[in-house]
Amino acid sequence: MPTKESYVRARVDNRLKRDSELILHELGLTTTDAIRIFLHQIRLHKGLPFDLRLKEDNSDVLLPVATRQSALDAVYDD
Repeated sequence: MPTKESYVRARVDNRLKRDSELILHELGLTTTDAIRIFLHQIRLHKGLPFDLRLKEDNSDVLLPVATRQSALDAVYDD
């Protein structure tokens, strides 16, 4: 097994750390275990082990009804 010689430090919100550690404890893992697993998964996947996506732009749905109807009418005008 390779020697562990690097440190990873991160500043996180106290509540996030506490809540995460409670869940990890139930799984029988430490925060260090979870970080090590995460880093192994990054290496395995050659990227993050989950999809990262930008939130879809739904701003057109928030426009007033008249504005949306006008846009639709313009598409169907002869």
